[in-house]
Amino acid sequence: MTGSAELRDVYEGHYAAEGSDAVLYGGWRELCAEGKADHVAELVGRLPEPPRTVADVGCGDGVLLTLLARRGIGERRHGFEITERAVQIAAGRPEIERVERFDGVTLPLPDGAYDLGVLSHVLEHVPEPLPLLREVARACRAVVVEVPLEDNRSASRPAAEAGRRKIGHLHRFSRAAVHRLAHEAGLRVAGELSDPLPRAVHVYFADSARARAKGLAKAGARRALFAASPRLAERAFTVHYACLCVPAKAPVAPASGRGANAAVDPASGRPAQPPAAAGVRRPA
Repeated sequence: MTGSAELRDVYEGHYAAEGSDAVLYGGWRELCAEGKADHVAELVGRLPEPPRTVADVGCGDGVLLTLLARRGIGERRHGFEITERAVQIAAGRPEIERVERFDGVTLPLPDGAYDLGVLSHVLEHVPEPLPLLREVARACRAVVVEVPLEDNRSASRPAAEAGRRKIGHLHRFSRAAVHRLAHEAGLRVAGELSDPLPRAVHVYFADSARARAKGLAKAGARRALFAASPRLAERAFTVHYACLCVPAKAPVAPASGRGANAAVDPASGRPAQPPAAAGVRRPA
């Protein structure tokens, strides 16, 4: 994959922080991974059986696998990562059985090796998302994909564009674009949710009372719009979107419940009758 070496070099630097920076950025990764783990836990409930084997592709320092273990997801958890420093950190986590470095293109695995693959905030960073999704779908019988939906008004601002480039985001996904990607990979979306992110994310890097107040106001406004109309919120600002992708003819469990994790009508974002194969995470 063109660009894999460049990606590796960028992310080696991300995991090489020391001292207070290591604590700061490690705390940030764990905070973000809490939401990601909640999303995976919610979506795998759509599978006929709980996954026993889990592969996190692009696992970083392994924090997501650790948090999945705390939620009882998987009996055997393996990670695959392109950066050596992240592999070293992840390998020290007792919840992870094995961590391997890979080339960002091909997994050293037979077909259907895992019950569940996870691609959480990976596809927006790779030059060619489709081949990687196909490869993970080859090696895993179901895949949870999570990306930020950045095809919106807020993320179109020049300052936001610059920020995206700085953190290595190469693609601005919409919900429809993720669905097309899954289809091209021979998959279908069996369940989905979106999340406007908690207040803690918006204020984590606030270094003053004024910055914290600004972050809280931003979080409150976004959560209010998301509560009123999730799909309108997606067009206005970035939310995190996660979906369960399975082979086109694979069975899934029926959606259940209303409230926070209810199925929604794909056009309106409101609870559907009867339940459909989509869910929207409401702000707490």
